[in-house]
Amino acid sequence: MVRSKLSIVGELWDFMKVRKKWWLGPIVFMLLLLGLLLVFTQGSALAPFIYTLF
Repeated sequence: MVRSKLSIVGELWDFMKVRKKWWLGPIVFMLLLLGLLLVFTQGSALAPFIYTLF
């Protein structure tokens, strides 16, 4: 299961490298950071403030 997730990251990297879509890198990075922020603040007192951003 972990191997399949790593292969998705590898395929995304290969796609960006071959097609010269380097502008996708910052977008993917920010989406990952935003997802991690939502996951880690889910049970905390910050959750209502995070959800108001959307």
